Amino acid sequence: MLLALDAEGPLHQQLYRALRREILGGALRPGARLPATRTLAKDLGLARNTVLAAFAQLVDEGYAVARTGSGTRVASTLPEERVAVAAAPARGVRPSARSHATSAYARRLLAQAPRSGVVWGNPRKSLPYDFRYGEPAFADLPLETWCRLLGRRARRASAARLAYGEPGGSIELRRALADYLRRARGVVCEPEHILVTHGTQQGIDLAARLLVDPGDRVALEEPHYTGLSLAFGAYGAELVPIPVDGQGLRVEELAERAPLRGVCVTPSHQFPTGGILSLERRLALLAFAAREHAFVLEDDYDGEYRYEGRPIPSLQGLDRAGCVFYVGTASKLLFPSLRIGWIVVPEAWLRAFGLAKAYTDTGSATVEQLALADFIEGGHLERHVRRARVRNASRREALHRAVVRHLGESAVLEGTPAGLHGLLWIPDLPGSRESELRRACETRGVGLYPVRPFYTRPPRRAGYVLGYAALPERDIEIGVRRLAAALREL
Repeated sequence: MLLALDAEGPLHQQLYRALRREILGGALRPGARLPATRTLAKDLGLARNTVLAAFAQLVDEGYAVARTGSGTRVASTLPEERVAVAAAPARGVRPSARSHATSAYARRLLAQAPRSGVVWGNPRKSLPYDFRYGEPAFADLPLETWCRLLGRRARRASAARLAYGEPGGSIELRRALADYLRRARGVVCEPEHILVTHGTQQGIDLAARLLVDPGDRVALEEPHYTGLSLAFGAYGAELVPIPVDGQGLRVEELAERAPLRGVCVTPSHQFPTGGILSLERRLALLAFAAREHAFVLEDDYDGEYRYEGRPIPSLQGLDRAGCVFYVGTASKLLFPSLRIGWIVVPEAWLRAFGLAKAYTDTGSATVEQLALADFIEGGHLERHVRRARVRNASRREALHRAVVRHLGESAVLEGTPAGLHGLLWIPDLPGSRESELRRACETRGVGLYPVRPFYTRPPRRAGYVLGYAALPERDIEIGVRRLAAALREL
């Protein structure tokens, strides 16, 4: 018997696929006897155990039937779900165009994704003075406390806890989050309004999937967090950039761009420019959304860290029309690999979001949720945030001093009243040369990250997002000094 093995994976799997292809293609008809295992092994130059393993898988999956004394035969009735699956094309056979057809969603996804793929976080290059943004100071984390709570929850896990949990998240964590968000961020919600997600991005994806149809117009800040544009663009929204200034989104321009299905904002620390949406603009945004029946997606990614002035309540806490969807994350509070975020959903949308979350993943990991609930209820999270706020404020001041000392009037540092990063503008360096300075800094051990990727229309001057929370003050000083030396050479 002539069979074409595909040279992919173990030999018994190759033989299994080749025989299945013959069965599904009709070359081996129902009831036909398969060759004797010894004969087939000899013809193909395989060990007999390899052939036996392939035959056993065909029998297990319903493609063949083995009877003592009559050998192995093709099953008279193939499983329906197997019949529907077309045989994999043999090597050298070109599949039809239809087999490579994609949905409109897939085409939009492929068209807008960066060529390098979508990776959250910047690639690590072991640079000693890396101004990486988007990460907290891992050395400041109370890891001993976290590991103790996580271990205790793992050791005490019951059968019920090891089974599927609530798709929206454990009730313990949702209760703890409702209390914490009310105290720390002014969010007004009950535990049932919270869905626990795999980080902020899943919350954004759920909102994009459930709130827009192809062609709906959605306003984004310009510049903006690209996770928003990628998600809403993939679902077919028409993205409408609205400029920002030192007070965040220029809300007065929304009416000029109406009609809008929704508005996405980072009001507590605009990403990446760092502006803080004023109370006056917050109220104007909510009035616009209520008047236009538009949703507002509030991304509160690092709102706990504020160093100047009094905290401003979250948009969600000011909302009286039920139009704000609030997303947050533990990535900046603890660490990104925890992959726990949350979305607070208005009452009218709870059932739709709950169903979508259930259909997406049937729920998030339970043990980590319970450990985080214990971490919050034990007061550990708020103590950690208070300590981190003091340490980050000191690093922020070190960054300001270093920029003034080494860069002087050749650079402007903005966006540091809150958060974990600032935006460094270099007015005399054209934006087209951003990468040139970045490479020059890398040779000096300094990691720089251009701001251009976050703009729809890149600015003319060069700018860099400087994360300072994870660097010691001494390293901030050295890093900026080396940056200044590289800039002088350019």
